[in-house]
Amino acid sequence: MITALKLTFLLLGIGFCYRLQHSDTNEETRAAQPSKYGSLWPLPQKVQISEVSFKLSRASFQIIDAEQSFADPTCRLLQDAYRRYYEYIFVGAQTHKSSSNKRAGRAELTELQVRITSPDTECGGYPEVTSDESYELSVDQPFAVLKAPKVWGALRGLETFSQLVYEDEYGAKSINSTVISDFPRFRHRGILLDSSRHFLPLKVILANLETMAMNKFNVFHWHIVDDQSFPYMSQTFPQLSKQGAYHPYTHVYTPTDVKIVIEFARLRGIRVIPEYDTPGHTQSWGKGQKDLLTPCYSGSEPSGTFGPVNPILNTTYDFMKRFFTETSSVFPDAYIHLGGDEVDFTCCLLNSKEIRDVNFVFIFLSDRLLDIVTTTKKGYMIWQEVFDNGLKPDTVVHVWIGGESNEEMGKVTGAGYTTILSAPWYLDYISYAQDWQRYYKVEPLNFNAQKKLVIGGEACLWGEYVDATNLTPRLWPRASAVAERLWSAMNVTDTTDAFNRLSVHRCRMVERGIPAQPLFSSYCPSEYKGI
Repeated sequence: MITALKLTFLLLGIGFCYRLQHSDTNEETRAAQPSKYGSLWPLPQKVQISEVSFKLSRASFQIIDAEQSFADPTCRLLQDAYRRYYEYIFVGAQTHKSSSNKRAGRAELTELQVRITSPDTECGGYPEVTSDESYELSVDQPFAVLKAPKVWGALRGLETFSQLVYEDEYGAKSINSTVISDFPRFRHRGILLDSSRHFLPLKVILANLETMAMNKFNVFHWHIVDDQSFPYMSQTFPQLSKQGAYHPYTHVYTPTDVKIVIEFARLRGIRVIPEYDTPGHTQSWGKGQKDLLTPCYSGSEPSGTFGPVNPILNTTYDFMKRFFTETSSVFPDAYIHLGGDEVDFTCCLLNSKEIRDVNFVFIFLSDRLLDIVTTTKKGYMIWQEVFDNGLKPDTVVHVWIGGESNEEMGKVTGAGYTTILSAPWYLDYISYAQDWQRYYKVEPLNFNAQKKLVIGGEACLWGEYVDATNLTPRLWPRASAVAERLWSAMNVTDTTDAFNRLSVHRCRMVERGIPAQPLFSSYCPSEYKGI
């Protein structure tokens, strides 16, 4: 009996110690509290929300073009957005409450009038790095007004308007009188998804594009191919996917699939930037393109394995010119990401004397390949290793090494290069507790150099351990923290208020059908119902 009691107390002690190690005592009783900003995410630049509230009725409320708007009913982008946000407004239920809702006879808001103020609405175009996403929103009687110079700002304002709507204690849809003036802090706010290490079905990509719009991201960095597989179906070189994809029919992106992704993204104000990582990360390319890769040797004999793209054959450049001419016509964005990271030089060092010079491989990338892309009228982005070895002055450098230290950002911008930050936002690294706070606390401009050269950043979710089963909950709402850091003002750093707003925003994503994982112990009024 005594032995049994000792064992019981020992187990209780171990359990108590484990609980201390695996819980944040400050989080133990934490629950979201109402924020003065409601559930707005990311937080607008200027916002005033009053206690005066209005009712919204599904039967009478409508989103329409204002009479003074330069856009008209032929603008498919806006008309699709009106329908989409109308459904979001009247399907989701919010938990924000206001004492003013208890008053009987409240006024009703019957319209949101959208006014595009510029004659060049850009309705039929594609978003660009210079696109204007600013907007002004006024919610008052007799109707709400959303003004934006371009359609891209109207899309952001529609998302904001939908976030202001909540369900009061009587089950009625309500919105408070509000005035907002808003614009993004950074013009490049991206998500990188990796469809090579695990194939991502089209439906999963589209669902995450939809969620990106809910968080005001505007760049989908599509890491479409890599060593593991080549799912992009090239019409010029069909053998690349036939030989390099996991499966030549089921695990490929057809030209129609790519068009669907690009148009779906365009309608949400999102650019699609493809990445074709070269000269390394190209093992899958070599399966369908003979002599593209550098052969490795064991002594004086070929070993049967291959290194990076072979820089000494003219056929390499012929292939690259034709391939990037095709992809440049397929993807309308002004930029292509060319990678350039983690090049293994082992084969080069053991191969013929012509390619024993490691820098020769980088000359291949920084000169010949960039020249090829330039002829297609495209700009190019590369990972920071290429900067470390020298490159052309008009290159956009993507910083991924250095973690939360901004030393590399100082070096790159100090050398005069336009820069994108991802180093502290690798979401494939997961940890216990609320790691979103670590991403949220990052200040992209915490360095001494030419800060104006930083055009934004990206949250990256690499695919070694991620496929369709776990991508979305691993990405959201952790990426939402990056969204607010890249959109909102520099002084928006209160993690307590962020927790309060993000908790409700996460529930809103769940209500809209997105399986975003919880921040902490909690519940949503409308829980995720599964597939």
